[in-house]
Amino acid sequence: MTHSISRRTLLAAAAGGCALAATSWAAAPRRPGLARVIVDNDFAGDPDGLFALAHHLLCPSVEIPLIVGSHLPANTPWSTSTQQATDAANEVHALLRVMKTKRNVVAGAQQGIATRDAWRPSDATAAIIREALRDDADTPLVYAAGAGLTDLAIAWLTEPKIGRRVKLVWIGGNEHAGLAYPQPGPPEPEFNFTIDPIAAQIVFNESDIEIWQVPRDAYRQMLVTTAELHDLARMGALAAHLVGRIDRLDALLDTMPGGLRLPRTETYVLGDSPLVTLTALQSPFNPDPSSSRYARQPTPRLNERGDYEPRPDGRTMRIYTGIDARLTFRDMASKFREYPRRSK
Repeated sequence: MTHSISRRTLLAAAAGGCALAATSWAAAPRRPGLARVIVDNDFAGDPDGLFALAHHLLCPSVEIPLIVGSHLPANTPWSTSTQQATDAANEVHALLRVMKTKRNVVAGAQQGIATRDAWRPSDATAAIIREALRDDADTPLVYAAGAGLTDLAIAWLTEPKIGRRVKLVWIGGNEHAGLAYPQPGPPEPEFNFTIDPIAAQIVFNESDIEIWQVPRDAYRQMLVTTAELHDLARMGALAAHLVGRIDRLDALLDTMPGGLRLPRTETYVLGDSPLVTLTALQSPFNPDPSSSRYARQPTPRLNERGDYEPRPDGRTMRIYTGIDARLTFRDMASKFREYPRRSK
């Protein structure tokens, strides 16, 4: 995901007499961005996706040509809507109004793939394919997914040519044996995998899409304190809108029959924020998310329970084991703090 010259090449050129213009960074010609990023998330569910999207939209190093609102798992207790993807797109439009900006937003499939051969294109399919097959773009394309993989899987099934033209950064999937311990409590499939298990299996087991995975053990590290959220909410309308979405979800869970109220802790997991870290907050020389840790392994086979079966001949993938939360959240807070001044 790099097209920039390396530091060594730059310094060697300067030492060899290739003069660099003596201008400020601000006056220099506009440099190419790191990537085009399609953002796909269940924005009507956990508000962490909205936090990540707002942060992404404030990152000048990436272009966001398309935002896909995707569905939640079937029988989601806090949403009985049959139009969850539309609800997600509406949440994005509400955020964009607060940010006083416009983007191309589309609702994806309203439900997951029922069986391997029972799928049909969604409203998002053509938009995803069109962006992936563009010949006029000189930056790589990343599909940043913070929920299920329904719409990416359907796009690949519709047009397999997109496989080698897009990289998936996915927040989701169980822990990998040898890299992390399972979360405490009874074993259960990871939430984003359960949104559409068949779609995840198609992307892992059949497609040729390169995967950078942030599994459950890694995204659970993305903790902010409630005190930090309260401070954030004072930074203007944007931050107040986002924190308000967390308060709204908490209130909904507290009033549900049977009670889904969470234990009283002092933290919240902004688990979708690695989508920003891994695409926008990269090192300047030889661009890469160099402050986060990963293992490089053949892509395993994903079974119906979300467990991994070794596949030595699988294409190489990255499995992130640690995300630089300090970098991520300090940058987010700084951008949210500056936003009211920049947006005037």
